[in-house]
Amino acid sequence: MERIAVIGLGNIAIRHRRNLKQLFPNAKLYAMSASGRIPQEPVNDADYIVASIDALIEQQPQLVIVASPATFHTLHATPLIKVGIPILIEKPVTSNLDDLKQLEEAANQNKTPLAVGFCMRYLSSAVEMKRLLDSGILGQLYHAHIEVGQYLPDWRPNKDYRESVSARSDLGGGALLELSHELDYAQWLLGKLTLEHAILRRGDELGLDVEDSADMLLSTDQQAVVHLHLDFLQRKPYRQCRFVGSKGVLEWDLIGNEIRLVSTQGDQVLYSEPTWDKNKMYTTMVSDFIRLINDQPNHSVSFTEAAQSITLIEQIKRRYPITVTSDEVTG
Repeated sequence: MERIAVIGLGNIAIRHRRNLKQLFPNAKLYAMSASGRIPQEPVNDADYIVASIDALIEQQPQLVIVASPATFHTLHATPLIKVGIPILIEKPVTSNLDDLKQLEEAANQNKTPLAVGFCMRYLSSAVEMKRLLDSGILGQLYHAHIEVGQYLPDWRPNKDYRESVSARSDLGGGALLELSHELDYAQWLLGKLTLEHAILRRGDELGLDVEDSADMLLSTDQQAVVHLHLDFLQRKPYRQCRFVGSKGVLEWDLIGNEIRLVSTQGDQVLYSEPTWDKNKMYTTMVSDFIRLINDQPNHSVSFTEAAQSITLIEQIKRRYPITVTSDEVTG
């Protein structure tokens, strides 16, 4: 790689620029803000700043990571797809079905390498979890509980959380879109999920205009029941799953990077690597995308796979409007 680029200047874009510089230290790295503004402050790990997609295309980058807010993804990605520049789009692939359809048309009409950045699939315990479930270790799956929660003001302590992408509907915020990793890996592990019921809530503690928690009841094609919970409210970060089958239970701690098997023979740790560098998720994802570009075997998340999550999210939002709740305690 001689010319690479990252669109967006937020936290995830900072990470991608740093990683790209480590992976390709001799490459020229172009940065672009989501709005096209030229920042006055220094942009770390960027050799050049461009002000538009057209200006970026003129540089003929060999790889572009689209890390702008989800509401800009189609706007930024479509021209790149049309001229054949490989793009890795940060999750979620879009924020709504209209943008999804437009991006799908461009992708179908061109052979441009395209993948979506669901990095959690590259977590080392996630790879092992996929292997274990595919091996049939649980027998018949009865039900699964998938939960993630983290207090939104703690995500980016140096920034007003109310101005973040996560908090703003106009930028594709809300628990469903921002925590869509869970929707992605749930379908990666269990297959297509059918929505049975959902509850979206927004309290007054965080003062958001988007849902701060979401509960979904879903089912697999084999009629296993899946409960999925997402929230911006838990003061201590929590990310765990529990899969219950006829032969035992798999408990997966994504933060601790550990998998346990619970059965009649007792509890057994099947995988544990708590000190694993989670930045490897991102570098491995990029390296895997390079294999896709070079038409080599890879596990990159396809547009079609990523579209399943957006379709499910839109179905949830359409069928189950947000319930506004009050945090006041009444006597």
